[in-house]
Amino acid sequence: MSLVEQAIKRLKRQQPIPDTRPVSNRSPHDGAPESVPELEDTASLARQIVVDNAALRAKGYFPEQERDRQFADHYRRIKRPLVEKALSGNTAVGEPRVIIVTSALPGDGKTFTSINLALSMALERDISVLLVDADVAKRHVTAIFELADQPGLLDLLVDEDLEPEAVIVPTTTRGFSILPAGKPVAGTAELLSSNRMRNVMRTLCTRNARRIVLLDSSPLLITNEGQVLLKIAGQVVLVVRAGETPKRAVQAAIDLFDPQQAGGVVLNQLQANAQDDYYVYGPYGTDGLEP
Repeated sequence: MSLVEQAIKRLKRQQPIPDTRPVSNRSPHDGAPESVPELEDTASLARQIVVDNAALRAKGYFPEQERDRQFADHYRRIKRPLVEKALSGNTAVGEPRVIIVTSALPGDGKTFTSINLALSMALERDISVLLVDADVAKRHVTAIFELADQPGLLDLLVDEDLEPEAVIVPTTTRGFSILPAGKPVAGTAELLSSNRMRNVMRTLCTRNARRIVLLDSSPLLITNEGQVLLKIAGQVVLVVRAGETPKRAVQAAIDLFDPQQAGGVVLNQLQANAQDDYYVYGPYGTDGLEP
């Protein structure tokens, strides 16, 4: 049994609470769901941006249109235990509503996963999702949604008088908002490990009891920033590029976080027709933004 298989088996031992609620058949790529203002992350509706599904698809961050439904089913399976744990209130290790999406190495498809997972979660009726660009070196989420000129996470960490809600960018997609990376500064590892960072995450959660904070993190094995972020999250989703990410790298990444933080392994670019595709999505990746 490979280390990737062992990782999946290990994480599957953490049985999620069965969910008996009805789920939407809508694909996260179908367009914006109907607006429900009380679930929006901010009241600054004049600042809303439109999530351009066609542009995301063209850049490789959505699957081909004919496979939307299949991908929607995959992401329902991925998100279900994450949402259940987030709403459980279990704070044994970190805040369960703060979820990191990361990888061992660059190029594994973590940003693809972050975007699709966030949009799938936003379909839930009882939560809203804040996608945070915490990969402050590469800033993929910020670039994809064309928010490079907007203040964001780093601005919050530098200016302690700045309110987190003031820099959240709402979208026209119900329950989905974005916190860009913000203005580049030096010493990002120290900023991300600061008390201010912990306070920002705490504020984002306490200001909206229905909010899940999804962090698109830098890879764990090549940056200090990624490892620092592990200390503030309650759940970790590890993205692995099937057949490419070295097994030793997968094991090394898993060893960096507490087993109680384990949210699952997503196998990206899996070519085989796996019978047990728990936490698997198909042969898609990024569009050249990952090195």
